[in-house]
Amino acid sequence: MLGGVVSKAIYKGHLFCFGLGFSSQALARRLISKNWLVSGTCRDPSLNEPIKKIGVSVYLYNGNQVLPEIYDAIHNATHILISIPPQRSGDIVFQQLSSDFLNWSHLKWIGYISSTGVYGDTKGEWVDETSPLKPVTARGTQRVEVESAWLKLHEKYDLPVVIFRCVGIYGPGRNLLVSVKQGRARSIKKTGLVFSRIHVEDLAQTLEASMQRPQPGEIYNVSDDHPSPPSEALNYACGLLNIKPPTPIPYEKAELTDMARSFYQANKRISNNKIKKELGIKLQYPDYRVGLNALIKE
Repeated sequence: MLGGVVSKAIYKGHLFCFGLGFSSQALARRLISKNWLVSGTCRDPSLNEPIKKIGVSVYLYNGNQVLPEIYDAIHNATHILISIPPQRSGDIVFQQLSSDFLNWSHLKWIGYISSTGVYGDTKGEWVDETSPLKPVTARGTQRVEVESAWLKLHEKYDLPVVIFRCVGIYGPGRNLLVSVKQGRARSIKKTGLVFSRIHVEDLAQTLEASMQRPQPGEIYNVSDDHPSPPSEALNYACGLLNIKPPTPIPYEKAELTDMARSFYQANKRISNNKIKKELGIKLQYPDYRVGLNALIKE
């Protein structure tokens, strides 16, 4: 283990995170401030110290072997969050641990962070959790398969699985303001295209709300209120920084990696009505303007 020994003290709950990345750390900070115990995995030992400072116990996990101490931590956990994206071979957590999950009746909630890429391209039309799944990328197809595998365990064995389909996540240290200041931002022009976004703190509050009121088998879209063209948000960020926006590049002429290009292949507006109605979510950052204005002050 890399982060200290899990205490036997009395906590409100114990969250174990498979993947202590950007989103999981935001949730961890939120819960630790409310007397929760949080532990989880990372692949890189060098990340131990910054994560440890949050108050999280960290275990090395590279996807090849589940160490005994990870099993011990899960046995003490009440909630599990899975944010490790599928690998080429599939979902490593599902492959290595799904049969074990069936024996862990103490678990109250298993959250799986997926992507709205499962919906594919709707030509800018709105989608909700009941919309057809028509992914247009290999990663989107893989997400559909992994969601289905986890949900089947709920249907067959009553495993308390909840799926969260997330849009582009931004927040401190990972946002358009940073990209603009570093000179990495590009304006890719594709007529009619809109993106949806979510501030990491609003994702964290959504996850926490679900943990407090588990509804196994449910699926939630996690997005803010204002889908918009990517150039609109970029130009706003440039305005806040008093920097001239980059010259737009037609999508057809843009040099993009396969992953970057995939973000421009699906055009849709994501409805967040369900998290508001069923989880009582009131977004702290309902659109990119509110989010970027808060971030520039940090």
